[in-house]
Amino acid sequence: MTTRKALKQLASERRAIVVPGAPNALFARAIEDAGFPVIYVSGAGVANMQLGLPDIGLGTVTELVQTVSAIADTVDRPLIVDADTGFGNAMNMYRTVRQLERAGASALQIEDQVFPKKCGHFEGKATIPAAEMIEKIKAALDARQDENLQIIARTDARAVEGLDAAIERAQMYQEVGADMTFVEAPRNVDELGRIARELKAPQVANIVFGGHTPDPGQAALAEMGFAFTLYANAALQASLLATQTVLGSLKDHGSLQEVSKLLAGFKQRQDAVKKPEWDAREALYATKSEGAQK
Repeated sequence: MTTRKALKQLASERRAIVVPGAPNALFARAIEDAGFPVIYVSGAGVANMQLGLPDIGLGTVTELVQTVSAIADTVDRPLIVDADTGFGNAMNMYRTVRQLERAGASALQIEDQVFPKKCGHFEGKATIPAAEMIEKIKAALDARQDENLQIIARTDARAVEGLDAAIERAQMYQEVGADMTFVEAPRNVDELGRIARELKAPQVANIVFGGHTPDPGQAALAEMGFAFTLYANAALQASLLATQTVLGSLKDHGSLQEVSKLLAGFKQRQDAVKKPEWDAREALYATKSEGAQK
């Protein structure tokens, strides 16, 4: 089964599968090694970790494609990719989908914010007209080459017009062919329940530590009927805190002795990037080369 078919099957099961976010290939390896079945390529994560920038639409499609390609080349898991607004109008959306599908995406999340967009849990967001978003969804559906590539239509209307309007938009998006919908930033468990009850397509929940949406846990979200639960930047937030702690101690003490327990060992680091596999491959090719010379 291809990763795209696998993701489509998982979505149909509606088990609120936990999907951690990866801003780069190393984090994706860690997520795969931990046993998670799906990886989320977070736009915020790429902006924060690759570019050192806030999630306010400063990244480009080229930078995202490069990141997705590196991750897809590194892990064997379905990738849900945050494609933001498609980086422009419907024509830009068409090209974005083509590029990210070739790069290895199994699903693309597209949204109805104005371009450039903002993080879904920031204030001051604005949405485009629903009719304009529908044209973008149609362009995304036309652009995909593999019908198993899932198009996830996200709406940020909850923060702009309220939950009723957000659910109405999501209904329109699924009616024109979106495979899944995603109402961003509901404010409480009751709102999460309404989203799952009132929308027939598989739904995505996004849990941001410190954000607007509460975290009722996978069991509760699965009971509601959500398909996936994103923890887009949990790994990034953990690594940032650990990095700041370690560097602060190194600056204060001039050594790593005080924080050695926070550091991955040398072997652990090499195992994380599969160095033993590359060593075995090198030995195999070296043996063949020596035999050819004889």
